[in-house]
Amino acid sequence: MRTLFTLVLVVVLALAIWFAWAALLPLQPAQPTFVLLRPGWTTRHIARDLQQQGVIRSSAAFLMVQYVKGLYTLKAGEYKFDQPANALDVWSRLVRGDVYARTVVVPEGFNMYDIAAAVEQAGLGPASDFLTAARSDIFLLRNLDPDAKSLEGYLFPDTYQFTRIDSAHDIAAAMVHRFRQEAQKIGLLGNADMHRVVTMASIVEKETADPKERSLVAGVYYNRLARNMALAADPSVIYAALLAGRYRGTIYASDLQFDSPYNTYKFPGLPPGPIANPGVASLQAAMHPAHTEFLYFVSDNNGHHRFARDLQEHARNVAAYRRSVAAAQ
Repeated sequence: MRTLFTLVLVVVLALAIWFAWAALLPLQPAQPTFVLLRPGWTTRHIARDLQQQGVIRSSAAFLMVQYVKGLYTLKAGEYKFDQPANALDVWSRLVRGDVYARTVVVPEGFNMYDIAAAVEQAGLGPASDFLTAARSDIFLLRNLDPDAKSLEGYLFPDTYQFTRIDSAHDIAAAMVHRFRQEAQKIGLLGNADMHRVVTMASIVEKETADPKERSLVAGVYYNRLARNMALAADPSVIYAALLAGRYRGTIYASDLQFDSPYNTYKFPGLPPGPIANPGVASLQAAMHPAHTEFLYFVSDNNGHHRFARDLQEHARNVAAYRRSVAAAQ
């Protein structure tokens, strides 16, 4: 009997030592390790994956922790492990859902191609997946803009946090949701001219970075529309080339003749839809343009623009711009 008791004691002591080593002794990853736990995975699957990735010493010990602690739900997501931690620490993080978030910065004026590249750079999936969502998920705009050709214009500029279990649709939907929030704040939500306003705002956004000029630029374009003049907006020509996969980094004469409804040199009126994603200032400028007689504007080569009422005044401003460029060179 004494021998049996001793044997049991030895086994229990060995198990305790093993459990302390496997579950309680911190493990330092050899390098920062990212582990993606998919929705629907069982605890056994998760434990096995954590052991294979070198995050825990034993999947069996991890399962014991889960059983002893009460069978809590372990949250799916991507986790980053770069600090010493034992199995109990790892289990606690998964219960809390302490997932690793990846940052996507969308500056004002980014188009859907720029955003797709930023999403891919953040490690959240191929740019092509985001572009597919941006082109096809227009049901997200059903009660916002029934005339939308894509989500372009409604992917609101902001700094976002996403995880790798967020799909391209989830990412795009979050950006559209932010647009709704900001549109509500400035009184744009429910505007019958939503499509026109956002399209105009996108052009304004690409034309000037100076907040003080945005309402002036919007006023110029509205004046040109009222006179049935071509908008002749360079950013729309660039966008036409992007859509056709022919943009070469600058505007060529052939681009000005390119047969696209987004080519506002060739076709009068606004393009069929937004050409970028405007911020609040540009949306407000498109809603409340400056009332002037200006019909033209040109860069002053110093971050601002010179505005003109007629071609003669515009020609003088263009000459001044060229002199400024020559002097800078």
